Amino acid sequence: MTTMMNPMAPSAAPAGVGGVMRHTCRVPMRDGVHLATDVYLPAGHTGHTGPLPVLLERTPYGKDEPTRRERTAANPAPLRRGEVAERFAREGYAVVVQDCRGRFDSEGQFTKYLGEAHDGADTMAWIVAQPWCNGAVGTYGLSYAAHTQTALASQRPAGLKAMFLECGGFANAYRGGIRHGGAFELKQAVWALRNARSGSNSLSDAARQALDQADIGEWFLRLPWTRGDSPLQWAPEYEDYLFGQWERGSFDDHWRQPELYAAGHYGAFEGVAVMLMCGWWDPYAQTTTDNYLGLSQRGQGDVRMVLGPWTHGERSVPYAGDVDFGRDAVLDGTLAPDYVHMRLAWFNHWLRGQPLPAGQDDAVRYFRMGGGTGRRTPQGRLDHGGAWRSAARWPVPATTLVPWYLAPGGLLSRSVPQAEVQAGFCFDPARPVPTIGGSVTSGEPLMVAGAYDQRTHDGLFGAQAPFGPLAGRDDVLVFQTPPLDSDVEITGPVTIALWVSSTAPDTDFTAKLIDQYPPSEDYPEGYAMNLTDGILRCRYRDSWEEPGLMAPGEVVEITIEPMPTSNLFRRGHRIRLDISSSNFPRFDVNPNTGAPEGSAGPRVVAFNTVHMGPGRASCVVLPMQPMASAEDSPAR
Repeated sequence: MTTMMNPMAPSAAPAGVGGVMRHTCRVPMRDGVHLATDVYLPAGHTGHTGPLPVLLERTPYGKDEPTRRERTAANPAPLRRGEVAERFAREGYAVVVQDCRGRFDSEGQFTKYLGEAHDGADTMAWIVAQPWCNGAVGTYGLSYAAHTQTALASQRPAGLKAMFLECGGFANAYRGGIRHGGAFELKQAVWALRNARSGSNSLSDAARQALDQADIGEWFLRLPWTRGDSPLQWAPEYEDYLFGQWERGSFDDHWRQPELYAAGHYGAFEGVAVMLMCGWWDPYAQTTTDNYLGLSQRGQGDVRMVLGPWTHGERSVPYAGDVDFGRDAVLDGTLAPDYVHMRLAWFNHWLRGQPLPAGQDDAVRYFRMGGGTGRRTPQGRLDHGGAWRSAARWPVPATTLVPWYLAPGGLLSRSVPQAEVQAGFCFDPARPVPTIGGSVTSGEPLMVAGAYDQRTHDGLFGAQAPFGPLAGRDDVLVFQTPPLDSDVEITGPVTIALWVSSTAPDTDFTAKLIDQYPPSEDYPEGYAMNLTDGILRCRYRDSWEEPGLMAPGEVVEITIEPMPTSNLFRRGHRIRLDISSSNFPRFDVNPNTGAPEGSAGPRVVAFNTVHMGPGRASCVVLPMQPMASAEDSPAR
């Protein structure tokens, strides 16, 4: 069987794994670097038994390492990537799993995200030249392995027929994933430290030991960093790419590279069927909907999308953070028997011509959160509930964009205030608002994703005594409706338009949409459940390409674009919007000086103001849905 690996001979003898043969080889790239690659074939397959459709995953996390994202509700024990490949191979596929450049057994230098387009294209050219490939290739993978897929597709490779993208595939990394609203997502620093420790092929033993001893929490409390004085100083290639991301605040050609900007390369996706899947509590929810809109509107192949109430890849549990969404929230047994079967059905359809199972052929499937009992579950979580919905497109038909205006007395109103008013607060960069849940990943142990009561507590990173609700802080403005007299459903993109001013030349404004539960026996003070949030760095208020500082006291309009969401606000609940100027450690903290992005230097206190009234109608625009039936609006 070694002959079938031409032009590259296997670096290890083929191994039999449960009816599957695995070959390890080194695939050459155009610059002479070789990438470690495993090929899985059904047992007994030879060059004489006929070619097969191929599935490809490219990952920086180890081609046969365990991954907690590959598990089921019935068996929560993580599978190795090789075990998943074996399952696909037993179904009659040739499966290729590859270590990305500079990671694990692959040669070369790793620069996060970059280089994946060319490496992916070279790998595809190698695959389609193999006698076991029938010319039809599908790709799969989550997060970074989704980013590698869109990078590959941007090169218009021969043979690519279908993709299954979960939680990634940058539509625009500048808008979400690396930066958001001009601010830098500090998960990138946590990720760099964790993955420099494991998987880097260029570290000395001494450097690895130093990284192992680095306390990321202590380092975060010492921000801002400089090159050579960061937790990554012992891993220069990781430190260099991290600061490169951080310092590039403006949207320039760097951000237009295919690995970071699929939106600029959708034309190359022609004829490729794309399944997009993500969770509401995932930092790639916006990327997922952007990719759906960009590809479906161009007619670039068949595009489907699934949006569930999940954190990053956690599709087989019914909760996100401290909130439970019910048994139907789990993929297993609702959308498909399990995740492996769901992907197999997709590839069997597009690579083998088999029909899609019932329920998997909808253009859009999304989970509308809400409608639960509001009680505390035996596991100690809020029972928020929810249900799956189908739609012919995104945004879903019958969506009405409705503004809710910020008004005096901390009200959210359907009417614009009749008089000009304002509300302000002091933003001290040394005392940022701590992150409590949200759409984050790779942030542990400093931050975790999901829905939580918006209250600080001992053990929450960045929280200081006295602990209590974020609404009680003097640097958080709270606007909310009166208790709703009927149910309200929102599904789709959320936009916050604010008129603001500051004593600083540059500052940030954050916005967080909350489902405010009323007091109950289980939650005597109510429950402030975060739904989605975002941020805007004011220097980018008018242009991502050409930032401009503010004049002190100048009133300007800004737009904050959080992740999309879907939620049923029950009668008696309040729709709440929190405004502040920090969300740490999710985002880097603005020093309020106008200094270059990512630079160390002094920090100053800013007095920030939100303006309201006829000429400055600050509002949150919600994608409202009609309440069509008793099923959608059950009585309490």
